[in-house]
Amino acid sequence: MDTLGPRIKELRLEAKLNKAALARRVGVSDVTISYWESGAIRQIGHERLVALAQALNCPLSRLLEETGTRATPLFLHSHPPLPWQDGRQKGIDLPIELVPGQRWDGDCHLVTPAPGEQFDFLAEGDLVAIAPSEIFRQPGLYLIDDDGILAIRRVNQGPTGELVFYRKNSDEAMPWSPACRLVGKLVAHWRLQPL
Repeated sequence: MDTLGPRIKELRLEAKLNKAALARRVGVSDVTISYWESGAIRQIGHERLVALAQALNCPLSRLLEETGTRATPLFLHSHPPLPWQDGRQKGIDLPIELVPGQRWDGDCHLVTPAPGEQFDFLAEGDLVAIAPSEIFRQPGLYLIDDDGILAIRRVNQGPTGELVFYRKNSDEAMPWSPACRLVGKLVAHWRLQPL
């Protein structure tokens, strides 16, 4: 299958939805669904693709597989370089309504743990949107480079403004060291759900 339209139709029929029901879930008209499925509208914004995947109860990667608009997630390895540093991948725009409570500007990148890699806060098959940033913007999950090892840590500010790092399931703070730096803020997280 080489177009997105037939994939949408196939997944809609698998989900046992008519065009009107899918349109309500995505927040568009049923005519728009028809245009997408027929290929009359070939460009679909990322926010609509995410809404389609949610409405069809499938991973975004399945919706996009074998299409000309394929948005393959980047693999995150535990050692640099950062997944987006090769310059071949363009960032994505996430609509602010998909990530309530987040403050960031600039590109995000879709990232998933590379096969065999283990990261705190991420399971195999998880998909995250990471905004490259070396600046602490607000408490939350960050991708950090800790002396040449990439890790996901919960980051807060201490009482005197210093950054404090936490591992998953731990309230014990890890001290900041000059070898540790922020490299990205996790602004959205999708967990793989069995169908």
